[in-house]
Amino acid sequence: MGPGWRAPSVALVGGSVALFGALGRVARALPQPAAVRSRPGRAWRWWNLLVSFAHSVLAGLWALFSLWHSPELLSDIQDGYSISGHLLVCFSSGYFIHDSLDIIFNHQSRSSWEYLVHHAMAISAFVSLIITGRFLVAAVLLLLVEVSNIFLTIRMLLKMSNVPSPALYEANKYINLVMYFAFRLAPQAYLTWYFLRYVEVQGQGAFLTANLLMLDAMILMYFSRLLRSDFFPSLRKGSAGRDVDGEKFLID
Repeated sequence: MGPGWRAPSVALVGGSVALFGALGRVARALPQPAAVRSRPGRAWRWWNLLVSFAHSVLAGLWALFSLWHSPELLSDIQDGYSISGHLLVCFSSGYFIHDSLDIIFNHQSRSSWEYLVHHAMAISAFVSLIITGRFLVAAVLLLLVEVSNIFLTIRMLLKMSNVPSPALYEANKYINLVMYFAFRLAPQAYLTWYFLRYVEVQGQGAFLTANLLMLDAMILMYFSRLLRSDFFPSLRKGSAGRDVDGEKFLID
């Protein structure tokens, strides 16, 4: 990728920010479940999750398509390149920027600080990939996590809406667990192994390796929360890390 890509990339990221801003306005116009309307402070969270769900569906399927369409990319994680992967990274960068601004402008930083840390890591890493054109395949592999996020977001939407069918939540609970292993833990473990074994710990490689290890810690923490909440509720802790409604934002 030459320098000529950089200006269009900035425009693509900016267009993605605008797109998710428009989706946020659409989400606000949609009807809300009674359980959301009756709880102060839940409306923003509901809208935010709907936009997150849209990004997960689009980015998750896009990542799968990119790897299915160009499987040879997996043989060159450092220098492999595809236009589809580049566009996907720009698209998701725009979402992370939009979501960070949405959290800050709606005064949700305190309850959503973990999201802000995650987004700062993702944005800084993706910007470095866009500028250099290297490790784009690694970014596409990481964005497979959005397939898992589809079911994780459905889980949170079901809990917020107090869905009357426990069977629906139970079914999604097990699907979510399988997807968490297949599209979050497995790609993350593979990339961590790859970076530690093959990537030089200097410059961009060192920066991305540090980012990856921090993300490892966050993912394992989220996985622990998920297991406690859905499979071992007796192990749940007290009120630490809860939002204004008394429920954890990331995994409750």
